[in-house]
Amino acid sequence: MFRTVPMMRVRAIVLAHDERRVLKGLGALGAVHLTRTRTDTDAELLAPADYTGELARYDRIRGRIQELRQSLEILPLSNGPRTTAMTPDQAEAILASMEQRSAGLLEDRQRLMQQQKELTVMYDQVSCYRGFEIPLTGLDQFSFLHFVTGSLPAQNLVVLEKEIGDNVALLPLAQQKGRQRLFAVTTRQGQPALEKALQQAGFQYEALPVVEGSTVDRMSEETQREQERLTVELEQLNVKLKAIADELAPAIAEIEEFVDMECQLLDASQKFPRTETTVLIGGWVPAGDVAVLRQHMEETTGGRYVLEAEPPDPSAGEEAPVLLRHSWLLRPFEMLVSAYGLPNYRELEPTLFVALSYIIMFGMMFGDVGHGAVLAACGLTALLKAGGSKKVQDIGVLLVSAGLSSIIFGAVYGSYFGIEALKKYALWHDPLEGDPIQLMYGAIGIGIAMISTGLILNVVNRFRKGDIIGGILDKFGLVGLLFYWGTLVLLIYGATIRSWGMMGVCAILFLAVPIIGWSVKEPLEHFMSTKTGGHGGAHGGMAGAIIESCVGAFEAILSYLANTISFVRLAAYAMSHAALLFAAFMVAEEVKGSAGGSVWSLLVIIFGNLIAIVLEGVIASVQALRLEYYEFFGKFFSGGGEPFVPFRIAPDLAEDKARNATNTANTLNGIPEGATRS
Repeated sequence: MFRTVPMMRVRAIVLAHDERRVLKGLGALGAVHLTRTRTDTDAELLAPADYTGELARYDRIRGRIQELRQSLEILPLSNGPRTTAMTPDQAEAILASMEQRSAGLLEDRQRLMQQQKELTVMYDQVSCYRGFEIPLTGLDQFSFLHFVTGSLPAQNLVVLEKEIGDNVALLPLAQQKGRQRLFAVTTRQGQPALEKALQQAGFQYEALPVVEGSTVDRMSEETQREQERLTVELEQLNVKLKAIADELAPAIAEIEEFVDMECQLLDASQKFPRTETTVLIGGWVPAGDVAVLRQHMEETTGGRYVLEAEPPDPSAGEEAPVLLRHSWLLRPFEMLVSAYGLPNYRELEPTLFVALSYIIMFGMMFGDVGHGAVLAACGLTALLKAGGSKKVQDIGVLLVSAGLSSIIFGAVYGSYFGIEALKKYALWHDPLEGDPIQLMYGAIGIGIAMISTGLILNVVNRFRKGDIIGGILDKFGLVGLLFYWGTLVLLIYGATIRSWGMMGVCAILFLAVPIIGWSVKEPLEHFMSTKTGGHGGAHGGMAGAIIESCVGAFEAILSYLANTISFVRLAAYAMSHAALLFAAFMVAEEVKGSAGGSVWSLLVIIFGNLIAIVLEGVIASVQALRLEYYEFFGKFFSGGGEPFVPFRIAPDLAEDKARNATNTANTLNGIPEGATRS
């Protein structure tokens, strides 16, 4: 329960011609974390194969697949195909056939869309001038008149109307995006004055297209008709493309699955050293799965293999990947641990401690029977509707656990949706009533328990790793426990100890000894390291080690105080939760005297409770997680474990499907399955 899943290092020697079949079998089994095996220990082994060129080829195929998906708008299939046996050459040939079938239609669609875009721009350019029968033969060709088309900021129109002379005809048209379209006519003699006024008003010229023998109105109608024709043609083309996309989707998915599998196989093969006839496959497997792996290798190779399995060697500093396995009840809290990081392989696994402490802290901050029941009901709903989804199940368990904890603390506080009349049934009292120091003492008590647990776990982890000096003299080691518990004893029973005349002895034992231990830790480690031929643990030699130890001792004293006081937030947020409900009922009481006061009062109470559930629920969950990560994990948890990632690929089921890449290519080219080209 307190350890990660035990791992075994496996080394399997298989024949080179069995490598692909073995890797496919391991991928289907999904139980082996493959690793790159070093070759410097055996001169007879060759370096792993280099498949850079092959992988680059598959990347190019992936790019072509992605381009086809985007251009034809082909979505991934909900139920993936079963992989058909094919070669890279066949995959590229099928892709080329697909690209050839769709290229012409895609070009036509691009051309039609470009024409639509150009017509839209032209229509927008001339449509606002409709109704004036403006000729499009070039407005500057008239001998006596000067025409102007364009736009200016809408707020400048009034100023422009005052500035122009009487010999200017100004026609304001539609406004568009804050700009006023204009059509102005003046004489050739009045052109300079008009252009000066337009320039001062921020006018932007917009030249109309030149179309001999046409007018704005006629061109607008023709553009509309052409747009309608293009829309119909584009819809027909899209129908054809959709039919092709539906037809090609399974084949594209097949090629994609084939490419993914080949890339995984090649990438895995690059990890293994080899001889001319054999391959050395290395990795990690859960200890309980070794027998299954042996049986699988036996069936896959027909007995042509050698398999060795051994536990990780602590003396060699070997770190196995980390796999956490818990029951459905603890799995959601494993998620909280993994969000911070994974424990190292030889560290104690803290999920059980996190589960207990998290739900207790959440319940203390969110104590209300009604609110807890709402959370529990949401969690039960998630569990009932999970439909096999582990993520939804985990969320459901987390909500139910948090809700039950809130119900328990709510009964202690006598809080039932904050209703005042029900507070008399409290097992203790409301957080806002009585002496708040008692609630703070309870919060600090939870903090002391969690910090102490963290210190004990750190000592155990240090000893498991063989770090005896760290387990004893670390700031969170045995001397840290002595300092922390001793300080608590002095604070709580100081008067009694003083009356016994033992204050001096206790001060030396609980304060002086730990501080001295912290101060000598780094120098001692430096001395031991240099004695065994190392370079020392601290920069700057022994002097640097002494300074580092003194600073560490001072930091330890402050951290114990700060970490313990930090748990006061549990009491503070419990009181803020109660205060929010109290405020909701105060507001409800105030609105009672207004028209329809009873209805408004009830709505205020409901709304206040909803705010408390959402707002305080988020705050309580975040604060509980913060205390876990910073005040608890910081004592013992490194979070530097490597996750166990089993090698998984989709199994090759070509024989079950009874078809091959040649048939796929023939089908795409309109040749019946089983036929041959003449």
